[in-house]
Amino acid sequence: MPRFGTVLFDLDGTLVDTVALIRASHRYAVTTVLGYDLPDEVLLANVGRPLREQMEAFSRDRADDLMTTQREWNHAHTDDLIRPYPGVDVMLGRLRAAGCRIGVVTAKSRPTVELAYAALPQIAGYLDGTIACEDTTAHKPDPDPVVAALRLLGGQADDACYVGDSPFDIAAGRAAGVMAIGVTWGFFDRGVLEAVGADEVVDTLACLEDLLMGNDG
Repeated sequence: MPRFGTVLFDLDGTLVDTVALIRASHRYAVTTVLGYDLPDEVLLANVGRPLREQMEAFSRDRADDLMTTQREWNHAHTDDLIRPYPGVDVMLGRLRAAGCRIGVVTAKSRPTVELAYAALPQIAGYLDGTIACEDTTAHKPDPDPVVAALRLLGGQADDACYVGDSPFDIAAGRAAGVMAIGVTWGFFDRGVLEAVGADEVVDTLACLEDLLMGNDG
């Protein structure tokens, strides 16, 4: 039996490798609109929060222009730069076969999510539902998106987990009362995830699958 009846995942940096895509999209927006570059750690510091909040961190006055420029470049290059994490589709298939409900909770906009799913149908086909940025008024690290996903999938907090790569994911999961599991192959390292109170942090997909399937000892 799997450890959880409902397994919720973040998308970027957790199920799909968008590190290069988002870094390049942010850099293009900042250099085009603001006329200067920023180091990676600044460009990616707020990945996991809605795009507007990420762009406002660069310039509150130019956030609209930054958002438009970022999305245009991002959408045009999604097919070229998005990648699946090897083995994610196999893990999702095993979770589904074991009877888990599988959902995604992401701060991405719905159109951007649909582009990702179209590029990686081998992942999208295993999902029972998605909560995107438009689906709640409050966003990670607020618990509302995770709570909305539980409602959508008919899951209970005490039989659910949220898996993500960002401190915003961990904070949202903990606030929603689900087990918060951090992964280190995305945008943030183990220290960041542990500092915000992750219940578990895993470094490999095999370790994550063992944890979710109840094989972690």
